[in-house]
Amino acid sequence: MANIDDLIDDVIEREGGYANHPADRGGPTNWGITEAVARRQGYVGDMRALPRCEAAAIYKRLYWFRPRFDQVASEAPALAAELFDTGVNMGTGTAIAFLQRALNALNREGRDYTDLAVDRRIGPRTLHALQAFLNRRGMAGETVLLKAIEALQGAHYISIAEARPSQEAFVYGWLANRIG
Repeated sequence: MANIDDLIDDVIEREGGYANHPADRGGPTNWGITEAVARRQGYVGDMRALPRCEAAAIYKRLYWFRPRFDQVASEAPALAAELFDTGVNMGTGTAIAFLQRALNALNREGRDYTDLAVDRRIGPRTLHALQAFLNRRGMAGETVLLKAIEALQGAHYISIAEARPSQEAFVYGWLANRIG
């Protein structure tokens, strides 16, 4: 099973400490937690002083348990780790949409399980489809599903930069640190 504390440590190491890049639409961040997210979670202090342990608690609550990635981890730990990281960087709804789209494309025209509504939430149908996919494809299936999700993620990064050239400042880092 994916160890969420290790995943959080990896994200915090990758995100680093305080940043306030002028092109970053998230504004001031610390440990990768944006000011808006910190405020919604009750943090009122200066973002430069956000305690690492508070950032870790936010990651666990909002980016692991709320989207139900912990339930994915019991079946596909590498997939859950990727969904967590993608969710941190792009939003959990986007990560889940990538999973649902990939599962739909891989269901052999509905022979393995019915298409999912791409509703950006993990519920019983998404978990059932994941289990059916893994039962059909085995451990190699998780690897293929990861490739599909990373392909969607990479295409999304390019689309972001094409739509908003100011975001080109981040594309190299996104591709270097978030894909593969």
